[in-house]
Amino acid sequence: MHVPDGFINAPVSVAAGVVAVAGVGVALRGARRELDDRTAPLAGLTAAFVFAAQMLNFPVASGTSGHLLGGTLAAILVGPYTGVLCVSVVLLVQALLFADGGLSALGVNITVMALVTVVVGYGLFQLVLRLLPKNRSSVGAAAFVAAVVSVPASALAFTGLYAVGGTTDVSIGKVAAAMVGVHVLIGIGEALITAVTVSSVLAVRPDLVHGARGLIKPPRLRTVEASEPKAGPGGPAEPSRA
Repeated sequence: MHVPDGFINAPVSVAAGVVAVAGVGVALRGARRELDDRTAPLAGLTAAFVFAAQMLNFPVASGTSGHLLGGTLAAILVGPYTGVLCVSVVLLVQALLFADGGLSALGVNITVMALVTVVVGYGLFQLVLRLLPKNRSSVGAAAFVAAVVSVPASALAFTGLYAVGGTTDVSIGKVAAAMVGVHVLIGIGEALITAVTVSSVLAVRPDLVHGARGLIKPPRLRTVEASEPKAGPGGPAEPSRA
C-alpha cells in the first residue's frame, strides 16, 4: 500500500499533502481530549505495535503480500484523533529511515493509510457496536467488521487518486481490480489481528480501550474480610501464645 515517489503526479501529491496536513492538525487538537496520564503510554505502545506489524508481510495470493495498516486498530484502542497521529508518525518514520513510501508521496500515504482507515474503520465500528449487545464479544465482532472494510476502502481511495494523477501506463480498471481484490484479502488478515488485539486488551484492561469505554466494567478483585476470633465456651477467645 505504501506509495513510492513519482507514482502520483505533483499536483495530486500536493493536494493530498494539504489534506494530510489538515487532517493531522485536526487530530492534534482532538487528541488533547483523548489522552491523559493513563492513556498516553498506550498510544506509544500502539504506534510501536503498528510500526512493527507493518514491517512484517504475510502472503496473500498470486505472489503478492500484505501487511497491517493499523488505522482501525489504533482508533479503537486510543481514539480516532490519536489513531491518526499514531499511524502518521509510523508512516513518517518509515519514509525517513526505511524508504518505505516516498517523502513526496507522504501526503498520499497519510491520507490513504491514516485518515481513510481511521474515519471509515472507527465510524463503522461505532455503527456496528450500536446494533449489537454491549459485551466483549460484540466489541471484537465490531472491530473485525470495521477492519475488514477499512482496508479495501483505503485501496479505493488510492485508486481514486491514481485515476486523477497516476503517472504509469496501467489502466485504471486494472489498478482498481488489483488493488481492491488483493486488499479484500489483506483486510481479512487485518481484521483477525485487530479483533484479537482489541479482545486481548479488553480482557485485561477494558477501561483503556477507547472504543469500548463505558460499555464494559473492569474486572473486580474479590477481597475476603478477616473473620474475628470466636468466643470459646469459657469466655472470649484469646490470641494463641507460642
